[in-house]
Amino acid sequence: MNAMATREDGHSMRRNTPRAADTDRDELRGTARVLTAVMVGLLTVYTAGLLVGDPETFEPLSDGWLCILTELAAVALCIGAVVRTRGTEPQVLLGTGAVVAYTAGDAYYVASLGGADSLGFTSLADVPYLAFYPLMLGALAVVLVRKLRGLLWPVLLDSLVGALAAASLMALLLAPILQTGTAGGTVFEVAVTVAYPLLDLLVVTVVGGILAAKGLDIGPRWPVLIAGMILFSAADVAYALGLEDYSAGSIIDAGWVAGVVAVAAWVDGAAGTGPGHRSRGVPELAAPLVSTASALAVLVIGSQLDIPLLAVVFAAASLGLASVPLAFRNRMLVALARTDELTSLPNRRALLTDVPDRLAGGGAGALFIIDLDRFKHVNDALGHDVGDALLVQVGRRFRRQLGPGDLLARLGGDEFAVFLADATEDEAVATAQRLGAELASPVEIDTAALQVSASIGIALTPRHGTDISLLMRKADIAMFRAKTQRTGFHVYDTTDDDDGELRLRTVQEIRTALAGDQFELYYQPKFRLADHAMTGVEALVRWNHPTRGQLPPSAFLPLAEEAGLMPQLSSLVLRRAVRRVARWRAEGLDVVVAVNMSGSCILPCLPHEILGLLEQHDVPPSCLMLEITEDVLMSTPTGTAGILAQLRAAGVQISIDDFGTGYSSLAYLRDLPVDELKLDRSFVTAMGGDARAGALVGSIIDLAHSLDLRVVAEGVNGEATREELLTRGCDYGQGFHLAMPLPGPDVGPWLAARLAVSR
Repeated sequence: MNAMATREDGHSMRRNTPRAADTDRDELRGTARVLTAVMVGLLTVYTAGLLVGDPETFEPLSDGWLCILTELAAVALCIGAVVRTRGTEPQVLLGTGAVVAYTAGDAYYVASLGGADSLGFTSLADVPYLAFYPLMLGALAVVLVRKLRGLLWPVLLDSLVGALAAASLMALLLAPILQTGTAGGTVFEVAVTVAYPLLDLLVVTVVGGILAAKGLDIGPRWPVLIAGMILFSAADVAYALGLEDYSAGSIIDAGWVAGVVAVAAWVDGAAGTGPGHRSRGVPELAAPLVSTASALAVLVIGSQLDIPLLAVVFAAASLGLASVPLAFRNRMLVALARTDELTSLPNRRALLTDVPDRLAGGGAGALFIIDLDRFKHVNDALGHDVGDALLVQVGRRFRRQLGPGDLLARLGGDEFAVFLADATEDEAVATAQRLGAELASPVEIDTAALQVSASIGIALTPRHGTDISLLMRKADIAMFRAKTQRTGFHVYDTTDDDDGELRLRTVQEIRTALAGDQFELYYQPKFRLADHAMTGVEALVRWNHPTRGQLPPSAFLPLAEEAGLMPQLSSLVLRRAVRRVARWRAEGLDVVVAVNMSGSCILPCLPHEILGLLEQHDVPPSCLMLEITEDVLMSTPTGTAGILAQLRAAGVQISIDDFGTGYSSLAYLRDLPVDELKLDRSFVTAMGGDARAGALVGSIIDLAHSLDLRVVAEGVNGEATREELLTRGCDYGQGFHLAMPLPGPDVGPWLAARLAVSR
């Protein structure tokens, strides 16, 4: 199948599952928004209560249990994130564990006070408190490991510079604590107390390292997490500095609770990150500048004051690493210039640079140009985020089928290139077959299963040339031949040149024809088989080419689709068809006109365009029918169905065209907003000498009627065919036996003559 479509494997439940999952996920997201609002509201009330209350008096309700209630809301938010991700995201699980652990510690602490102001230096609450840190570090580590895969060493170096700068600042802030020694408690008690800000140092160091590198971020809500960890660390530092004066219910508690709330918000955001999430980290140059400025500030302070040696060491190391690798960074920039940002594959520049060196050796080789079929439909229907995620997955699949010496590059859009060194024609064909087979199984993107195919053009060296530009041109021509013939791949042949040039010239002429007045509409009547009454017409576009004469749709519609010109052409057909209906109505003829719509034209703006056009010409929506081919309806069911539902609700009729030629699903046939099913002519033609074909047509008609759909048979080219269709219960038909397509001005007189004969 040379199309992208949601997987059809005969199991209708497969199609229902994503829709139900989407509904459940939307409900969970709505619940998460409510919990977030409740959590923030409780935090605000709790903080305000601490500010206006007596800091030396502990109020169990406002100072204690309101704190626990706020943290329980955070726990509920995290659990919701775990449910949304079905427990498959380690960072969500670990972050949730951190929030649960800290909440458990606070609950034990408040429950154990028994009227006292505090529990002393250490207690059993310190166990879950301390567990918070390894769990949080684990969550950040999962994100860090994922983000670091495939990144260049200079990017990792930026991360290390930021980490050391953050560590130097934290060490500076901890100086008073490190200098207090063991005053105010035993060595163990002070060690436990000092452990908290030291662990904060480690967390802030990791976060600082992540944010300092371009392309590394820790989720869509990283600013919330950073702010929360700063408040959390500040509370730990304040607590360590005032061991003997601390009492529960002081403003310090608000810092800890704010940190827990921030972690919960970050976990919820991490659970909502989809395939199209883009990094929202700090600007590219801001993090290195802040890192080096922070480290320099620590050294300046150290030159004037007595600060911990650890802070000086961290700051010096940060500045040293930031200043050394200038040459390394230049190499990084060169590498980045040769790398595709989306897929991390070599880009067009890398291909044009590397392949000539390989060609210089004079050996055999093959260059592939690979273009995904109907990729634009995915972008239009599901969004560019899904399209980007699909390209990443396709690149990974292609890579699996290539050897270590083969070059795979993304040229841009949905186009890839492969160069095979020392490859014969048979080896090149075998590789192309493997690449095509690699796309046989659907690609899973979030909740969607997308079926993707590709057209591959192959040019061989030295047979077809030894120049990269020449090979790319010939591989491109071969790719277009493969796409036109739907063969999957095609090896360039000298006879392809004329065809390729004709295609390119035809595309340019289509653009000229759209600007001029070279397209004409013919209308093929549609009849009720029972009484030969005409019930409507189908608009068929013809191209009055200035030199090649009148061309049928098959001569130019595929090229218009590939060149992205179908929206313009469909809009032209719609305008002319509606204007023609308005003229017929002025002549007293009530005619329904059907217009074929390409999948690339079914966009969110389509209902507005069509309804505005109908209103402009005072044509009722019931006089217009849109015919959508089955493969388009199956390829983007969710997005397409919503758009068609708007049109059908307004009164526009919807028909499934070419039924039986694509992937069918009874579940979606039931749910799609359609009025009519058009049986493809291949089924009708086969009925003549094949009893099984006739039985199949009868089954389809019965199925459609059970779903309250009208059935139209295309290709009724004989009386015997009409009678058999009528016997099997078919409602309507069209074909040369019933009526030939007519120019617009001829439809009125032709119909008037038929009415006169019938009267």
